[in-house]
Amino acid sequence: MLTPPVTAKKPVERTHHGDVYLDDYEWLREKDDPAVIAHLHEENAYTNARTEHLAVLREQIFDEIKARTRETDLSVPVREGDWWYYTRTVEGKQYGIHCRAPIASPDDWVPPTLDEDAQKSGLPGEQILLDDNVEAAGLDFYSLGSFDVSADGTRLLWAVDTEGDERYTIRVRSLVDDGVTFPDEITGTGAGALFDQTGAYLFYTTVDDSWRPDTVWRHRVGDDPATSDVQVFHEPDERYWIGVGLTRSRRFLVIEAGSSITSEAWLLRSDDPTGEFTVVWPRKEGVEYDVEHAIVGGHDRLLIVHNDGAVNFELVSVSADDPQGPRRMLLPHDPAVRLEGVDAFRDFVSVEYRREGMTRVAVACVPQPDSEQPADDTPHELHFDEELFTVGVGGNPEWTQPFLRLGYGSFVTPSTVYDYDVRTRELTLRKQQPVLGGFDPSLFAQRREWAVAEDGARIPVSLVYRRDLVTPGEPAPLVLYGYGSYEASMDPSFSIPRLSLLDRGVVFAIAHVRGGGELGRLWYENGKKLHKKNTFTDFVAAARHLVDQGWTEPSRLAAQGGSAGGLLMGAVANLAPREFAGILAEVPFVDPLTSILDPSLPLTVIEWDEWGDPLHDPEVYDYMKSYSPLENVHATHYPRILAITSLNDTRVLYVEPAKWVAKLRDVDADVLLKIEMAAGHGGVSGRYAAWRERAFALAWLLDVVGSHPSGE
Repeated sequence: MLTPPVTAKKPVERTHHGDVYLDDYEWLREKDDPAVIAHLHEENAYTNARTEHLAVLREQIFDEIKARTRETDLSVPVREGDWWYYTRTVEGKQYGIHCRAPIASPDDWVPPTLDEDAQKSGLPGEQILLDDNVEAAGLDFYSLGSFDVSADGTRLLWAVDTEGDERYTIRVRSLVDDGVTFPDEITGTGAGALFDQTGAYLFYTTVDDSWRPDTVWRHRVGDDPATSDVQVFHEPDERYWIGVGLTRSRRFLVIEAGSSITSEAWLLRSDDPTGEFTVVWPRKEGVEYDVEHAIVGGHDRLLIVHNDGAVNFELVSVSADDPQGPRRMLLPHDPAVRLEGVDAFRDFVSVEYRREGMTRVAVACVPQPDSEQPADDTPHELHFDEELFTVGVGGNPEWTQPFLRLGYGSFVTPSTVYDYDVRTRELTLRKQQPVLGGFDPSLFAQRREWAVAEDGARIPVSLVYRRDLVTPGEPAPLVLYGYGSYEASMDPSFSIPRLSLLDRGVVFAIAHVRGGGELGRLWYENGKKLHKKNTFTDFVAAARHLVDQGWTEPSRLAAQGGSAGGLLMGAVANLAPREFAGILAEVPFVDPLTSILDPSLPLTVIEWDEWGDPLHDPEVYDYMKSYSPLENVHATHYPRILAITSLNDTRVLYVEPAKWVAKLRDVDADVLLKIEMAAGHGGVSGRYAAWRERAFALAWLLDVVGSHPSGE
C-alpha cells in the first residue's frame, strides 16, 4: 500500500491579540531550502503513484481536447491604424504568433475573410510581429505580458515573464529597418507598459518588494533605462496598485491607482508626454471611479462611472478641463442594475451592466456638430435569445470605427465574435470558436436553479448537461464550481475541456455565491470581511439544493474552486465534509490568516479591504481564525481532496496548500498535492502543457464522482 510523505513537524508560535497558534509546518515556506524542495518532489511522486490508474483516462481526455481544437487557427483581425492585427496558432506549436496585415483603404472596416488559406498561412501581406514559440525556445516557462505597437506602426514593445512570478522584462523592436531590436531592456517590471502617442516614449510600472505595482516610469526609446528613466508617479500607500494606459481617442495618458474599495485617476494630454499628470477626482475613501474620454459637440468630456452615493454605480459626464466642476447625469443609479463600464468612440458610446445576474450591453449614438441627422443618444440594449449567456465589449482600439466588437458565449454556444453596426443595429457574426469532432449544441441543455440560504438569500446556480445522458430528477455525477470573492462574476461560458465531463454524463454547475458580483455590489459586500462566511454557507446551500432537487447525491458530487475559490474549497471541506465525494482546490488560498498578518507578502495590505485587517483588529483576527481552512482542520471523515499549486506563484504561495495537505494528513484525510515546479498562479505555460494539466484534474474529478470513459 502506498504511504504518503511524512512531513516533519517543526513548531513555530504565532502570537497576535493574545492568541497563540502553534504552526507545525511553517518551515515549508523556505523555498530555497533543499529539504523543502525534496519534500515537494516526494509529494509529486506520491500523487503520481496514487493516480497512476488514471493514466489512460488522462491521455484520452488530452486527446479529446486536442481533437476538438482547431490547432492551426487565426483570431478575428482587429483594425488599428493602417493594419489588421491578429494572432495565429499552428498545429504542434505551444504558443501564438502575433501578426498584422495592411488594410485595403481608409474605409476598410470589414475584417478579412478567414478562409482555409488564411488560417494556415495568414492574411495577404502578413508581417510577423512576435513569434512566442521563438521567444520561448529553451525556457521552462513563458508568459507574454504587455504587447503594444506605436501609433505610427513602426515600433513594438513586449514584456515577458520567464519564471511565473509576474515580473517582466520589456524589450523594444523596430517594425521597419529589418526588425532590429533596440538595446533597451527594462527588467523587473510589472505587467503594464505602453507607448505614448508619439512612440518616442514608453510608460511602464515597477513593483515593490511585495510585488505591488507602485511606480510609473517614463522611458525614452534608445536611452539607457538605468540612468535616464524618469519616475512620473509613485504610490506610497500599500493598499493601492497602479496602472497606466492611453484613452481610445489617444488624447490622454491615464494613471489609475486603486485599492479594493477606493480609486483615483490622473490624466496627461498625450501631446505633452513629459508634462505633469493632474488628478481627475481626489481619492475619497470608499469611492471607486473609472474614466473614459469622449468628444461631445466638439468638446472634451470625461465619462465617469462611480459609486459616490450610488452603491450600484452611476454614469456622469464632466468637462475634461474642469473634471471637479459641474456633473451632468447620464445614467442615474438603479438598485436593480449594476453598472460596470463605459466605452466611448467618436460616434457612439457602449455601456456594460448587469441585470438579474446576467451581463448586458447597450449602445447610444453621440451627437456630432457637423451631422445632418440628429443622433439617438438614448441607450438601446442588445438582445440575445439564450436563457444563460455572457456578452461583453471586446477589442475595440479605433476611435473612428463604425462597428462595436463584441464577445458572446454560453455554456452551449462556443465563444463568438460579433460586430454590431450602430447605425443599422445589425449584428454580424465574424467568427465562432470551431469545435471539431462533430460537436452538436442541440445535445446540451443549460438552465438556472435558485437555492435558498439559511438567511433567506436566493443563490443562483447555473447548470449545463447533456440531454441524452442526464434526466433532471434522476441523480447524476455533478461537479459544482465556486469562487465568491473580489466581486468577480463566474458567468456562463463555453469550454472545450469541459465537454470531456459532459460527454461522460456529468452535470457541471456554478454556484454564484455571495462575494461575487453576479447580483450587484451588495451581493459582493455581503460576502466579504465580517460577512465572508456567507460565501461558504451559500456554496453548501447550493450543493444541498442540487441534492434535494434530485440532480445528484453526495457520493457523486465534487466541488471545485481556485485561488480565492480555493479558500472556499478549504472552508467547505471543514464546514460540510460529508456533503461531497471530492474537492479539487487549485492554487488554494487556505492559510489566509498567516498571509494577511504579514505585510511583506503580496497578498496582504491591499487585501485588508477584502478580508479585513487581522493585524490590527482583534475582531477580524478572531473571525478569520474561525474559518481559516488550515486552522480549522479537525478529526472527521473528509472527502477526497486534490490540491494543485505552483512553486513560483506570487499571489497564493505554494506553502499554503503544502501546509494544508500536511495538516489534513494529521487527521488521516485522503489528500494529494500536485505542485508544478515551473509555473505561476495561472499554471503551466504553453497550450499543450495546459491541456495535460487540465486532463489531470478532469480525470481525477471523473474518478471521484464515479463516472467512466465513454464506451466502458
